[in-house]
Amino acid sequence: MVQGVGGLSGTAVAPGGPDTGGPMLRVDNLHRSYGTGAAAVHALRGVSFSVPRGELVALKGRSGSGKTTLLNLVGGLDTPDQGSVRVDGHDLAELGENELLELRRDRVGFIFQSFGLIPILSAAENVGVPLRLRKADPKERDERVSLLLSLVGLADHALQRPGELSGGQRQRVAIARALANQPSLIIADEPTGQLDAETGHAVMELLRAVVRSEGVTALVATHDTALLDLADRVLELSDGEITEAV
Repeated sequence: MVQGVGGLSGTAVAPGGPDTGGPMLRVDNLHRSYGTGAAAVHALRGVSFSVPRGELVALKGRSGSGKTTLLNLVGGLDTPDQGSVRVDGHDLAELGENELLELRRDRVGFIFQSFGLIPILSAAENVGVPLRLRKADPKERDERVSLLLSLVGLADHALQRPGELSGGQRQRVAIARALANQPSLIIADEPTGQLDAETGHAVMELLRAVVRSEGVTALVATHDTALLDLADRVLELSDGEITEAV
């Protein structure tokens, strides 16, 4: 396992701390609609599932099935009309705005299809951004960045900017950045969507390896059926409802 740098472990965002004996993620009866009346779009219709700690779960479904809506709710970026989300033992509905910000900063790592890197920063500087936001000690920050770039196979590309990297390399930087604050949960929205099949498969394999080495939990939305066999479990969304695939 890649060990964390001293002094960078997360702090509790709610009184009592996380329920370390339960699942990392628990979703109960989630409903989310947009619009009103006859024009309302029911993105989620009573979605429930849980994800044990240290598991990689793939979320599949056609475009418009509600995958991104679900990820936004799990990551505390949106609020459900009904139902609850618990991340690392914390009920998101019970957290204030500052506590939600802390949870997203310290316990959840986000990986996006569009990479989301800052063009003018080097790979190392991009990975270090979350640590700067936490005002981590510079020496510890640099050590953690170096560890993560080595983990994703980019130790020799630390000084290159995103425009000097391939799509696969940029997504590897994004994965390293998502791990910077040693999150409990990684949320990835179509992380291979802009990559060719071979590179996408390599990135998904890297995510699986990261789950094992860093001891994190991952929920990964993908439309690529070729990647599903790399997950521990597959959940399928269809018309806002979820079923577990065999």
